[in-house]
Amino acid sequence: MTAPILELTDRARDVFRIVVESYLGSGAPVGSRTISKLGSLNLSPASIRNVMQDLEELGLLAAPHISAGRVPTETGLRLFVDGMMQVSEPNSDERAAIEARVASGGRIEEALIAATTALSGLSACAGLVLVPARAQRLRQFAFVPLAPGQALAVLVGDDGSVENRVISVPHDMLPSALTEAGNYMTARLAGMTLAEAAQALARQLDAERASLDAAAQALIARGIALWSEDGSNRPVLIVRGAANLIDERTAADLDRVRQLLDEIEGKAEIVRLLDSARDGKATKVFIGAENKLFALSGSSVIAAPYHDRDGRVVGVVGVIGPTRLNYARVVPMVDFTAQTLSRLIT
Repeated sequence: MTAPILELTDRARDVFRIVVESYLGSGAPVGSRTISKLGSLNLSPASIRNVMQDLEELGLLAAPHISAGRVPTETGLRLFVDGMMQVSEPNSDERAAIEARVASGGRIEEALIAATTALSGLSACAGLVLVPARAQRLRQFAFVPLAPGQALAVLVGDDGSVENRVISVPHDMLPSALTEAGNYMTARLAGMTLAEAAQALARQLDAERASLDAAAQALIARGIALWSEDGSNRPVLIVRGAANLIDERTAADLDRVRQLLDEIEGKAEIVRLLDSARDGKATKVFIGAENKLFALSGSSVIAAPYHDRDGRVVGVVGVIGPTRLNYARVVPMVDFTAQTLSRLIT
């Protein structure tokens, strides 16, 4: 067990904080001479080395190479994030960028993609969002004629989202038949999920074949099948900006980067990790091997849940990157993005 931050001397806390903050800023080991040149501690390099040695024995710092430089361990990063970090709230430009990107999306899924793109760009990490797990309930269906043989299938969800698909219809199908099919589906399927609607529709069409012509029946059956198939094929996890994980500082550690990209590509484990953040009221930070998924890549995830208008958690948004993340800046940025998505869904 590592000593809690309150058990460290003031001198040890100061040296530890400088090492962590310098490492997170540069990604390079921090030596005693570097710290002494800062002048804020009024300590000799020898005294600083002694303190750093004590911190290493506590498991908070490590020497990755033969050089005298130290880096924080994952245990040290956890202690820093939980007990010492002073967060820096997103500035007005960053808040405006996140809000503008999220608001630019028409459908909910487009807004989620925009949110991950904004987070990725601002944090220089890969942005992640877990699409709402609960099935959306339907409000309205419509079929709008476009051209001979073509119509626009329109679905309106209970959250106000609108999705369109162009579909093929018989060339001789009248606009009135399209209207009839849309009205039929809205009257009988509103308030249901897609799965519930598909089951109900099969029973209702079988019982009411006499009241609908064959073309309308086929259109209705095809419409619900189209939406059901489309919904089942949507990604559970949206990832944007994975290329941000490769920069000049990772050139010497490409095996770790490849491992991380493989973990992201696998998605299933990332989904389970993000899903574990659904129960929290605040932003969660997962550092390195604290989660077995990142035992090899040494990566961190910062994630926050977002809610619907009734306060229910519907998804999780966050970022993934190396453990040397600027936690003080990225944690509140993820939290602000989650709040922005919650306002949109409301």
